[in-house]
Amino acid sequence: MALHKTKDAHARDADTDVFASVLSGQILPKNRMPDDHSPSEVVYELLHNELLLDGNAAQNLATFCTTWSDDGVRRLMAECLDKNMIDKDEYPQTAEIEARCVNILADLWNAPATNAATGCSTTGSSEAAMLGGLTLKWRWRERRRAAGLPVDRPNLVCGPVQICWEKFARYFDVELRQIPLEPGATGLQPHQLAAHVDENTIGVVAILGVTYTCDYEPVAELAAALDRIEAEHGWDVPIHVDGASGGFVAPFLHPDVVWDFRLPRVASVNTSGHKYGLAPLGVGWIVWRSADLLPADLVFDVDYLGGDMPTFALNFSRPGGEVIAQYYLFLRLGRGGYRRVQQACADTARYLAREIAEMGPFTLLYDGEGALPAVSYALTDPAAAGFSLYDLSDRLRMRGWQVPSYPLPADRQETVIQRVLIRHGVTRDQIALLVADLRRAVEHLTATPPPVPATEPRSGFHH
Repeated sequence: MALHKTKDAHARDADTDVFASVLSGQILPKNRMPDDHSPSEVVYELLHNELLLDGNAAQNLATFCTTWSDDGVRRLMAECLDKNMIDKDEYPQTAEIEARCVNILADLWNAPATNAATGCSTTGSSEAAMLGGLTLKWRWRERRRAAGLPVDRPNLVCGPVQICWEKFARYFDVELRQIPLEPGATGLQPHQLAAHVDENTIGVVAILGVTYTCDYEPVAELAAALDRIEAEHGWDVPIHVDGASGGFVAPFLHPDVVWDFRLPRVASVNTSGHKYGLAPLGVGWIVWRSADLLPADLVFDVDYLGGDMPTFALNFSRPGGEVIAQYYLFLRLGRGGYRRVQQACADTARYLAREIAEMGPFTLLYDGEGALPAVSYALTDPAAAGFSLYDLSDRLRMRGWQVPSYPLPADRQETVIQRVLIRHGVTRDQIALLVADLRRAVEHLTATPPPVPATEPRSGFHH
């Protein structure tokens, strides 16, 4: 007679319904690794179910980041799971594709043909911005030392910037001179520079797509103001353009807006490939108008796994899939495809702006015309409305919509606004549904106002 061994509990799980498995009958470990393995199908399904508690990315109108990707992107990402961007000797073709992307961006941003531009990929625009800030500090320090001047008080001048610039200033010991907003303004104004720029200014950051309101700061006018300052004082102050979002919008929708390397004072530009560059999360870019603008002291020649390579980054090992996906999108869409995608988003933003303007209680701060595909607005009379935008955000969240409410930066912090971003994959029909829900929410809050309108955000907004 044949002998048979019984299976252990985990082995039986393979023949059992996922939700009748041993692991499914337990609270998943939170602080200690399990003693033994579990079937991959069971673990996958349980984690998949737990992740349903996250918000629906398609209804996240707060994020600039890519929330939709086609099958080609997904296949390439899966095929590149094992490619390490730092190992250019082992993965030379991935390194070649990164270089092609830098060349394409330098051309897109009108880098001079006479001076070879240089650049690299990063994990996102925040890392790219910090690399840009470091080069500004190093070049300023080199000039000051050569002239026998002190180098202990560098400052960086900007308007309402994303938190990465505050991190840069703190981490790398630079004074951040963040100029307050003027009444009615949504960004840095050229005439404000004269009161804040001095001999210790390492650079001015201009934002192409202000985080809070989504319009462009006037880069050409800022450059002209710095020209006047140099003529008067002799201070040659470069501009770094933070094009985290606008770097992939302006070239296609606003080619006549001069903001890039057409301006000699623009030394470097950063952008997020994973925002309006349409690539999946995890890739940013920085380009300098010429190689001499990247100080040699910041570049490390690393002998790694048999190959010698120059590197300038805050990270070391990181995946190559996002860079491959970016190049795939450049090839698949081309300039015409990017233009059509961004134009469709802009058209939908303007549709939303018209609907909001007709709704009654709102005043538009930005109507989706002339900058990012987005809309920002405030309550016309917050005191008379009987509710706050924070209350409205909460009401919209009941239908799954994530629409952030937040105060503007100083000196307009008394103004609370909402912002809606239209990205690739956000359809006109979705926005029509948002409009209907927004109208119903306003009607409900008007008819039954909260006893005390909220004055503080009830959920965090991280831009």
